[in-house]
Amino acid sequence: MANTNTALHAANRNKKDEFYTQLSDIEKELSHYREYFKNKIVLCNCDDPYESNFFKYFALNFNALGLKKLMATCYDGSPISGLELPLFFELKENTSPKKVAYKVEITEIPDLDGNGATDLSDVQLLLQSDKNIMQPLKGNGDFRSAECVELLKQADIVVTNPPFSLFREYVAQLVKYDKKFLIIGNTGAFSYKEIFPLFKDNKIRTGYTNFNVGMFFYIPDSYEQYHHLENGRKVARVASSCWYTNLPVSKHNEELICIKHYTPEDYPRYDNYDAIDVCPYNDIPCDYDGIMGVPITFLDKLNPEQFEIIGSSSYDDTPCRIDKNYKELGYKFYKPDGVSESGSGALRDKMTPKVRIKGNSDFSVGPNGEILSATYSRVFIRKKQ
Repeated sequence: MANTNTALHAANRNKKDEFYTQLSDIEKELSHYREYFKNKIVLCNCDDPYESNFFKYFALNFNALGLKKLMATCYDGSPISGLELPLFFELKENTSPKKVAYKVEITEIPDLDGNGATDLSDVQLLLQSDKNIMQPLKGNGDFRSAECVELLKQADIVVTNPPFSLFREYVAQLVKYDKKFLIIGNTGAFSYKEIFPLFKDNKIRTGYTNFNVGMFFYIPDSYEQYHHLENGRKVARVASSCWYTNLPVSKHNEELICIKHYTPEDYPRYDNYDAIDVCPYNDIPCDYDGIMGVPITFLDKLNPEQFEIIGSSSYDDTPCRIDKNYKELGYKFYKPDGVSESGSGALRDKMTPKVRIKGNSDFSVGPNGEILSATYSRVFIRKKQ
């Protein structure tokens, strides 16, 4: 067994995208957005109803949320067929619905079993009794296909856990068609060149679930790394997972209270950026109005009315960057012992922020004896006046 963020990174490399969200995580996050779903069309376009807890959540809460319509699509050949929604029937005798791509469209969930409440048994009866509810797709169910795009155009809000390896493309499609969305991704997406500008322009934000907690996902039996078994199923913990949305999130309206005061000793300036280093972001000084570099996790607390994003150390066009070639300038690079040569690329490149401090890690020494250490990736911000 393994506690694996590496499983997520391997999924990106190997295009293994079968990480299935637990119902408890969906319920926890979506409880904050109930008012935004009334009379709306919801699309779960990476979600086999036989497997997806997203579909299960909206089916169970269809009437309570006041949904106008629920749509879901799946791709052909899902690897964990029928394990999350065992109530659901097969389309034909001895034929698994996992072998073909199909769509489900629901506009009402009546109390078909007459027990005084609407639940999954009513959804089961609805699918069995109305052949128009579930229809096969012409293609393979890829969210980029023409028929799936047509369903996207109908939707008001998209809610799902998209393929990790296609996250950039998935978000780009949502932006292209101007859709509201609530989706799961990994925190590494903060720095994607396709995603970071959306944060900068206040077109995307993190959700309510604390991204430092991570989430547990069901995974196929073929995955070797997992955290634990749950009712015989493999479950992986992905610490670097979080929710992304363009719906209102109240925590991003909260003002960050800054109590520390600026001193040059406590807030060193970067050698290659016209900014000071602030880490952790809770230490943002109350009396400094210039550009500050903060850990990229600050985006989870960003109030766009309080701070503006200037840029990121991940991008060459950040306006406060000072272009320096440290090798050409005669810097020498050392391991912490001060003798062995360091192979650190972060010390050599022009993008990684560097401060004039010698810590416990590799460092560089300039021709005049100045010492530089590299920091982690930074987002550059400034207080709004």
